[in-house]
Amino acid sequence: MAAEVLSAGGAKVTVFDAMPSIGRKFLLAGVGGMNITHSEPIGPFLGRYGNRAETLTPLVNAFTPDQLRNWIHDLGIETFVGTSGRVFPKEMKAAPLLRAWLHRLKNAGVSVEVRHRWLGWGDAPGTLRLATPTGETTFKADAVVLALGGGSWSRLGSDGAWVPLLAEKGVDIAPLQPSNCGFDLPWTDFFAEKHAGAPLKSVAVSYTDARGATIVKPGEFVVTRTGVEGSLIYAFSAAIRDRITAQGSATIYVDLLPGRSLERVLTEVAIPRGSRSMASHLQSKLGLTGVKAGLLREVLSKEEMADPTRLARTIKALPLKLIRPRPLDEAISSAGGVRFDALDANLMLRALPGVFCAGEMLDWEAPTGGYLLTACFASGRAAGEGVLHWLEAGRT
Repeated sequence: MAAEVLSAGGAKVTVFDAMPSIGRKFLLAGVGGMNITHSEPIGPFLGRYGNRAETLTPLVNAFTPDQLRNWIHDLGIETFVGTSGRVFPKEMKAAPLLRAWLHRLKNAGVSVEVRHRWLGWGDAPGTLRLATPTGETTFKADAVVLALGGGSWSRLGSDGAWVPLLAEKGVDIAPLQPSNCGFDLPWTDFFAEKHAGAPLKSVAVSYTDARGATIVKPGEFVVTRTGVEGSLIYAFSAAIRDRITAQGSATIYVDLLPGRSLERVLTEVAIPRGSRSMASHLQSKLGLTGVKAGLLREVLSKEEMADPTRLARTIKALPLKLIRPRPLDEAISSAGGVRFDALDANLMLRALPGVFCAGEMLDWEAPTGGYLLTACFASGRAAGEGVLHWLEAGRT
């Protein structure tokens, strides 16, 4: 996005990528459906950025989700709004969009150099050191945009190797942490072996945040061998991660039957089961089978299962104590990065005039749903415009 803005402004642009091809993490984001942005009103949309909403508002307002969709349409790619409000390319794939985009950049005169990994700065001002297949080389630039990603999916290039290179130049960086990630909890071996990989569908999760507000979201997630992951868990991941950091653990509550009241559930489980097993009783009265029934046995003793009140309350609010996030490299995205205080209004590093930063390497995070890509696009455009302003100011 920065390259597109810069080339349109008359700058000669070279894009360096450490990987063998451009946009590998972008392509990964399109696996299973390219969720490019979201159609909700701009107010709630901006609120998805949490404590960075105020900072990101001017960037996103300058390149809104609607403008992003129009930009995609100009590339010849149709989009549609899904039932959840998420926006997708008509073909549900990232590759056609990326091909059209790179074709446009090529026609605009943008040069692309792959297998060129940034190593830092050379001795001369404005000189970049780059590792290539044929050895180290240097490149002289009037201005540089760094869009180096966070710390997740290192095999696709965003390995966080840039952190010490900027830190040694006095750039203030918040530690990289997993975001939109799964969490571990101590399952019994029996439960993990039997139910790992099982989806928990049509449930709701409630979580009480640091302010004491209880947030409830419906959806689904997946039981893993070590814990839980999936869209409903990702929606709470930032708050859960921060609670674990502060207190050592965080507890979420799962409503296994969000469509039924506690009173109705209690009425059903209190019906005498006679000679039927508890498993048969739960299945016949409430339709609870498989992993949902397994979760009840995981958190309740046999005696507690036989207590209708305790059983009904657990069905409606089953506690799961999460003890740590999954490793950063497994996360969909990362939190932390270059602090906004280290940047001016044009996303230029205060410690390094002429060097701009954009994308996930900045200190912000957002849930899945198109918010991550939208802010990456918007910050890339802002950095490109910042470079043009800076170059123009240097000429006058």
